[in-house]
Amino acid sequence: MTRIDPTSPLLRSKLREGTARLRRARPVSQSLHKARKSLGQNFLMHARIAERIALSAKLVPDAVVFEIGPGTGMLTRELLKLAKRVIALEADDELFEKLKETFADEIAIGKLELVHGDIRTFAIESLPKGYSLVANIPYYLTGEIFRMFLTAQNQPRSMTLLVQKEVAERVARSRKESILSLSVKAYGTPKYEFTVPRGAFNPAPNVDSAVLTIRDISRKNFSTGNWGSLTSPSVVEERFFALIRAGFAHKRKFVRKNIEEAGLSAGDIPEKARAEDVSLSVWLALCNS
Repeated sequence: MTRIDPTSPLLRSKLREGTARLRRARPVSQSLHKARKSLGQNFLMHARIAERIALSAKLVPDAVVFEIGPGTGMLTRELLKLAKRVIALEADDELFEKLKETFADEIAIGKLELVHGDIRTFAIESLPKGYSLVANIPYYLTGEIFRMFLTAQNQPRSMTLLVQKEVAERVARSRKESILSLSVKAYGTPKYEFTVPRGAFNPAPNVDSAVLTIRDISRKNFSTGNWGSLTSPSVVEERFFALIRAGFAHKRKFVRKNIEEAGLSAGDIPEKARAEDVSLSVWLALCNS
């Protein structure tokens, strides 16, 4: 994995000059780069939508942002306007080289750090504490990215992700719970920000997308309360996921039956309850059963 480290100090005068140049900069031309299906590439085409995504992240002035797959740099450009520093990870060899040229000035003054590599092998521990994750992520990596960052020891301050509309609705709007929604809510507070139509991308995906934010990310649900013999937060965390996996194992069965068949305690869950109707607080309470 190759890093491009800043070569100049972060002087205020240079930052002002860099910001001025950034306003004149243009993202990598999408017409000159063919999207690679193997990387799940769907390039965002509209600067106004990129601006809305960046604003939805509610970045503080000294924010350090980690962006997965900057692609043509459309979102990167907006993030650079709001954040103190952006670290962008790009797996595509050709786009990586083009991004180096497009944002050469921002790289030189330390405003942008461009990293060449795959998110699946990236060391999250290398990111500075308190970073924010903002990205238009490949659909096929959505679940893996949720898991990687929410369960990481170096958790982000917040996550602002462009995902499939159906996924965003299931996590933040649905009245029915799922393993995915519970896994997210156990660590933070999700919110459906806005819908992005499929026509906003090139190539256009088969479904609409949405911006999903997750704030207040922590492990407080696993480190507070009276856990009895479960004194280690990691043990509580493991118990929680064992419970929800067991509870959702067989959709046609009632949740109590599923949990007991896995050799776990179902506590006070009603006999006829379905896993999708059990709230996060009840699942957490079961960790101490």
